[in-house]
Amino acid sequence: MKRFFPLFALALLAALPARAETLTVYAYSSFVGKYGPGPAIKTAFEAECACTLDWVALDDGVAILNRLKLEGAGSRADIALGLDMNLVAEARQGGMFAKHGKPAAKLSLPVEWTDDTFLPFDYGHFAVVYDTQKMSAPPKSLKELVDGDPAQKIVIQDPRTSTPGLGLMLWVKAVYGKDAPAAWAKLKPRVLTVTKGWSEAYGLFTKGEAPMVFSYALSPAYHMEMEKSTRYQAASFSEGHYLQVEVAGKLKSAKQDALADKFMAFMLTPGFQGKIPTGNWMYPVSDPGAALPASFDKLVKPAKTLLLPPEQVAANRRAWTDEWLAAMSK
Repeated sequence: MKRFFPLFALALLAALPARAETLTVYAYSSFVGKYGPGPAIKTAFEAECACTLDWVALDDGVAILNRLKLEGAGSRADIALGLDMNLVAEARQGGMFAKHGKPAAKLSLPVEWTDDTFLPFDYGHFAVVYDTQKMSAPPKSLKELVDGDPAQKIVIQDPRTSTPGLGLMLWVKAVYGKDAPAAWAKLKPRVLTVTKGWSEAYGLFTKGEAPMVFSYALSPAYHMEMEKSTRYQAASFSEGHYLQVEVAGKLKSAKQDALADKFMAFMLTPGFQGKIPTGNWMYPVSDPGAALPASFDKLVKPAKTLLLPPEQVAANRRAWTDEWLAAMSK
């Protein structure tokens, strides 16, 4: 009987399903957490690819870029998801990313998209979100925020580790220019604390630690849809609001090259885009397969979109961050 065992074993192995390939995607923690769109996107993509999608959660988009710089060509990531338009020029300079090869003609964005390396997956405008039970007269401009009552505190994020923190720094720079350091010095007394990322800041805000938090114009939609509450609202700023476009890119060192291409294409389909409005609480960049929630019609609609060129951000991010640090440490 022993001589028949190798044949039997080979037949048994042949009958077993092939081991699923694993696609490794770096993303930020609120995206892949249980309340984010990550779990539903994982289920939808795995149903199409007969593979395993492995999310690796990092704090924020800035943290993702910093991690990739440290790892270099040895990174185990196939895709990085969660960088934003303010980081793409810097990310491209490192030579880590491959061109996506996907047409972007049907994308729905407030700005034209021509980038051949990074594909957007959602967008939204930054905003100061306030508690209507603690603040009856929110600031109506960035100037009013900067010059306002120091007793009315705001929680903000660190631009070194957080894409919203970077967004606020660039918003101040876009409005104040060379006078940005003075604006930060004026704003400092209003800042309750600076957090590493968005989740920590928003958690402090909803726990009542401060009447304001730096977040997104779409944040109130979450409370309207999930809590049936209009307590938290976004302040409309007369100078305009700074735009965030979030992107994904395939690593040149990707071990699962074909699977990464499949995911990048999937990212623009309803299977992914449909999870964005009420999962990530951002606008989809292509057809989500269903109408947007009614609460989206009740949100602040910025009269003007502010956005500094990515190349300018890449060239000046360190110097502008040093300005921020100097002002906030005094």
